[in-house]
Amino acid sequence: MFENIIKRAAVISFIILLLTSLSFSQNLDLPRVSPAAEITQTIGLSKITISYSRPAVRDRDIWGGLVPYNGGIPFPWRAGANENTTIYFSDDVKINGDELAAGTYGFYIIPSDATWILIFNKHSKSWGSFFYDSSQDALRINVVPERIHFNEWLEYRFENISSNSSDICMHWENLNVRFTVEFNETEVVLNSLREQLLSLPGFGWQGPMQAAQYCLDNEVNYEEALKWIDQSIGRNSNFSNNIVKVELLKRKGITEEASKMEKTAFENASENELNTYGYQLINNNKIKEALDVFKLNIERHADSWNAYDSYAEALNISGDTDQAIKNYELAKSKAPDEQKERIQQILSSLQSP
Repeated sequence: MFENIIKRAAVISFIILLLTSLSFSQNLDLPRVSPAAEITQTIGLSKITISYSRPAVRDRDIWGGLVPYNGGIPFPWRAGANENTTIYFSDDVKINGDELAAGTYGFYIIPSDATWILIFNKHSKSWGSFFYDSSQDALRINVVPERIHFNEWLEYRFENISSNSSDICMHWENLNVRFTVEFNETEVVLNSLREQLLSLPGFGWQGPMQAAQYCLDNEVNYEEALKWIDQSIGRNSNFSNNIVKVELLKRKGITEEASKMEKTAFENASENELNTYGYQLINNNKIKEALDVFKLNIERHADSWNAYDSYAEALNISGDTDQAIKNYELAKSKAPDEQKERIQQILSSLQSP
């Protein structure tokens, strides 16, 4: 009898537990009225990600109505719907000139009929603005919205993107709020290079040379660049890394050492190394220097169709069409059969009226 009571109690407990579980699992995933959205933009090596929910106007008065102005709300507007609108910056950034550390921020707005306050808050994981704490504000900036075309759905977008900056716009109804983000991209890249050179790229000669070349191209960090290029040369001395060091030495004003090293590098350069260097000069818009290198390659390798082909291309870029045609014809006469048709097509385009 007692055992039956125990069994019945166990069954009843199981049924209650089952019913409780079912009641908690009855909520289904359904489309939200304000759907979630996310946009990401890479600026140089830096990334920005904005996560938000997109409410629609739906014939409502938005500014000064649904979103009250000034003291009409007990806490800032969440700059979207549902959970926090968040903005992630992979690196330290400037917002309209004010510094902000890398990280993820809750983004809030205090609108008004004039100047708006944009808030970047350290807390980013709450629902809306209900738990907003002003003591966690990392940055506040003032902006004036602009009146533009109507937009039914709230939208964030990136505009005026450059190598180190972008505008971020929040556009809803007929107002657009804009602010500018700017990274110290040179420092971001240098820090990235330092980290990368502690990994696999740091074992070979190419990685340190590429790091030094970045410094050379961007006219920064010459002392560390010289250390990197010496690492590269120590692992595999070749024309490419020797020329990078030559240019770095010139930038540092160490001209005598640079001249000796440059002379040795060119004396030992192969046809392919000279050809590659010539194209590097073209890419850097140093056409005259490239012509000198390609001409030297022809003098050393008079039977090479590729040397004439490259020289002709550089001449054409420089605007010397007659000499370009002459050298393309020489290249064609020496080229293998699989290259003749390509060269002839170039010649035909240059010779056409």
